Amino acid sequence: MISRAAQLRARLVTAAPVGGGLMLVGLAAYAVLALAGHTLTPRDYSAAANMFLITAIVGPGVFAAVEQQTNHEVSGRLAAGLRIRPVLWAILAVTAGLIALITLVVLALTPVLVPKVFAGHLALVVATVLAVGGAAAAYLFRGVFGGQRRYRWYGISLAGEGLSRLVPCVLLAVLGWTNADRFGFVFALGCGLAALVTLPGLALGRPGARRRELGRPVHPAKDPDRVSLRGVGRLSGAIALLAGASALTLMMINLGPVVLTSRLGTGHADAELAASFVSLFLLARVPLFLFGPVQAFLLPALTEAATRGDTAQVRAKVRVALLAVAAVGLTGAAVGGLLGPWATTVFFAAPIQLPRVVAVGLGLGTVAMMASLILQPALVALRRNRSAMLAWVLASVVFLGLLFTPEAVMSPLAAAVTAQVVAPILVTGLMALSLRRALRAMDSGRLEPTAKGPAPQPTSATVTNSL
Repeated sequence: MISRAAQLRARLVTAAPVGGGLMLVGLAAYAVLALAGHTLTPRDYSAAANMFLITAIVGPGVFAAVEQQTNHEVSGRLAAGLRIRPVLWAILAVTAGLIALITLVVLALTPVLVPKVFAGHLALVVATVLAVGGAAAAYLFRGVFGGQRRYRWYGISLAGEGLSRLVPCVLLAVLGWTNADRFGFVFALGCGLAALVTLPGLALGRPGARRRELGRPVHPAKDPDRVSLRGVGRLSGAIALLAGASALTLMMINLGPVVLTSRLGTGHADAELAASFVSLFLLARVPLFLFGPVQAFLLPALTEAATRGDTAQVRAKVRVALLAVAAVGLTGAAVGGLLGPWATTVFFAAPIQLPRVVAVGLGLGTVAMMASLILQPALVALRRNRSAMLAWVLASVVFLGLLFTPEAVMSPLAAAVTAQVVAPILVTGLMALSLRRALRAMDSGRLEPTAKGPAPQPTSATVTNSL
C-alpha cells in the first residue's frame, strides 16, 4: 500500500506541471477567442479564428512530430549512455527544412487565403508564418525536456505559451486597441515566447548533470558520436511519417470552419453564419481539450504493456481510455446540443444561434476524434504505423470530398457538419479493425512483442492544436 501511495504521488508530481500547463494553454486560447468575438466585427472575428485554426494545422500540427521524434531520440540516447547533442544537430537541420517548406506553402496559398479566409487581412499571412517558426522552436524544446523527463520545464513552456497570449489580448481589449491583425500577431507569438522563456532550461540543465543530459559543446563535425547522413535520412523519414499523420489529424479537426468560410460569400449574412459556426465549432471541441491530460498519462502504460506482449493489458488500457472518451465526449455532446447555440452568443458574441442538430453533429464528431486519438498510439505501440497512416489517408479523402460537396447537392453548412461527423467515425472504425487484427496476431504468435525501450512521454500536441 505504501509503495502504491508513493507511486501515485510520483505520478501526480509528473502530471501536475504538464496538466497545469495544458489547462492554461487551452483556457488562454478560449479566452482570446472570446475577447475577439466580443470586440471584432463578425467578418474580422471569423478571419482571426480561421488564422488560429490554420496555424494549428501548419504549425504545431506538423512540429508535434518534431517533438515526438526528439523525445524518442533523446530518451533513447540517454538510456544508452550517449550524448544527445549530435542527434539534436540532425533534428535541427530537419526542422529548418520543415520551416522553409511550410513557409513556402503558406505564401503560395496567399492569393486564396487573403480574400476568401482572412477577409482581406494580408497581415494574418505574416502572423501565420511567424507562428510556424515559433512552433518549431517550442516543440523542439519540449521534445528535449520530455526526453530528459524534466516536466517542470515542459510545464513552464506550456504556461509561457498561454500567458504570452492571454495577457496581451486582455490589454488590447481593455485599452480598446483590438483588431484582427493585432489578435493574430499576439496569438502567433505565443509559441515563440514560450521557447524564449525556456532557453535557460536548455542552457543550465539539472545541477551536476549537464554533461550527461545536454552533452559537452562539441562541433558536430568533430563529434565521435555524430549522426551520419544516413542517420539524418532516417530521422527525416520518421519525422515525415509522424508529421503526415499529425497534419491529417489536425486537418480533420480544424479545417471545417476554414473551408466553410471560403465557400460562403462576402455579404453580412454570410459573415454572421461563418462567425457563428466557428464559435459553435470551438465549443464542441472543449471535451477534446479536457480529455488531453487523461490521454497523455494513460498511453505510456499502454506502450509498456505492448512492449511486454501483454495483450490482456493492452485491451484493458484501451478499454479504460475509450470509457473515458465516452464519459467526457458523450456528456459534452449532449450538453452542447442543449446549450451550445445559446452559449456561443454569450461567450463569443455569435451573431446567430445555429440549429441544435449542428451542435449535436459537431459533438459526435469530437467524440469520434477522441476515440481515434486513443487507438492511434495503440497501433503505433504494436508497430502498425502504416495501418494508422492509411486510416487517416482514407478518412481524409472522404473528409475533403464531403467538405467540398457541390452546393446543388448539399449546402456548405450541411457539408461541413457531415464531413466532421462521417470522417472521424470512419478513421476510428478503420483503426479499431487494425488494432483488433494486431492483437489477434500477437495472441497467435504471428506478431512479436515490440522491442524494449523508453516509453513515450506525454506531448501537448493533441490538446493545444485542437484549439
